[in-house]
Amino acid sequence: MTNLLYSFRRCPYAMRARLALASAGEQVALREVVLRDKPQTFLKVSPSGTVPCLVLPDIVIDESLDIMLWALGQRDPEGWLDMPNVGFDWISRCDGPFKQALDRTKYGTRYPEEDPEFHRAKAAQFLRDLDTQISTWIFENPSLADYAILPFVRQFAFVDKTWFDAQPWPALQGWLDRFLTSDRFENIMKKYPKWLPDNAPEHFP
Repeated sequence: MTNLLYSFRRCPYAMRARLALASAGEQVALREVVLRDKPQTFLKVSPSGTVPCLVLPDIVIDESLDIMLWALGQRDPEGWLDMPNVGFDWISRCDGPFKQALDRTKYGTRYPEEDPEFHRAKAAQFLRDLDTQISTWIFENPSLADYAILPFVRQFAFVDKTWFDAQPWPALQGWLDRFLTSDRFENIMKKYPKWLPDNAPEHFP
């Protein structure tokens, strides 16, 4: 059985799963899911009904960080797992308070009782802290923390790119810009048509 990855191109969780799979050299058949029209084939295998979802012969993994860890556990040629334990603390801050503030900044109509400016300020505190941590990377070398967090910083930056670029975060902004202009980012952001169970071929990124 070919390993299958249900994905959505612009989802930051799916982005970081694709980044780790690519770094590890794990070939998967990619199925591009349109989130507003999820196929039953996908919903039957994904416990959460969310992307990314990696279907292996003996297990289904539908948490993005778990997919990253699985892929890098198979092969880690770039040493992404060779990071200080505090790297997981940075990822937890990103996935918890920062992502909550990001959602309430970006999706105001979903949270009409919330103040987007208040939540942008909360998100900015995390980014200020991250800016002081980054030299070229979060740690000395590129690691799991960088590639687990970068897709979410990208999403936040493009809520209001003019505002983001005006902030005094040169290390953070340079880190993000290098990612956005990298071959790595270009390769994991290739466009694929919506996967349809009856007539769509598998894509092998």
